[in-house]
Amino acid sequence: MSGHSKWATTKHKKAVIDAKRGKMFAKLIKNIEVAARTGGGDPGGNPTLYDAIQKAKKSSVPNDNIDRAVKRGSGLEAGGADWQTIMYEGYGPNGVALLIECLTDNRNRAATEVRVALTRNGGTFADAGSVSYLFNRKGVVIVPKGSNSEDDIMLAVLDAGAEEINDLGDSYEVVSEPTDMVAVRTALQEAGIDYDSAESALVPTMMVPVDEEAARKVFKLVDALEDCDDVQEIYTNADVSDEVMAAIDA
Repeated sequence: MSGHSKWATTKHKKAVIDAKRGKMFAKLIKNIEVAARTGGGDPGGNPTLYDAIQKAKKSSVPNDNIDRAVKRGSGLEAGGADWQTIMYEGYGPNGVALLIECLTDNRNRAATEVRVALTRNGGTFADAGSVSYLFNRKGVVIVPKGSNSEDDIMLAVLDAGAEEINDLGDSYEVVSEPTDMVAVRTALQEAGIDYDSAESALVPTMMVPVDEEAARKVFKLVDALEDCDDVQEIYTNADVSDEVMAAIDA
């Protein structure tokens, strides 16, 4: 899982930059709208909405925007789009597998945007099912280190169904089955441990090691995909080592 951790670290750092760009806001708002439409507008009875709101608040999305998104999603306010989730599969440089999750109100636009981003940056579309089997759906909770040790986290979440804890540098990643994620998040809250985000994610089962040149190409491709308005999440099985990451950061 080490490669996944490196990727998660990179994604986490990028998320901070994206938030500053404002691109992240739109994606977080979309998540809230969809969660409210799917499971109702009460965060107390809709864990997915609760987690979507928490993540938006952590990313400094204004409360007004959050409230309006909940109202649009739950039908209390006009203007909610008919968002559809579409998963595209592809390959990047070095045969790295990509799952590209879109939330869109226009399937043709989403497909065109993703295809252009892939083909211009050394990627290709893959047949449905040819990449997705390399990933498992998991619950992932990101916990900032602060004064917490790995043992503190483990004691809090062990009985709640956590499967593993990965050190991401400035935070920990707690992985569980998706059905145990709310229990893990609740156990952290009860132990007085703050967390950054809790969400369902696709975690690779098999990693592809990449050198510095390939890693740069993969990151460039991911950046291009993330610039597409319809793209919500990108999952990859690129295994980027500490040394390669350090070289890229330098």
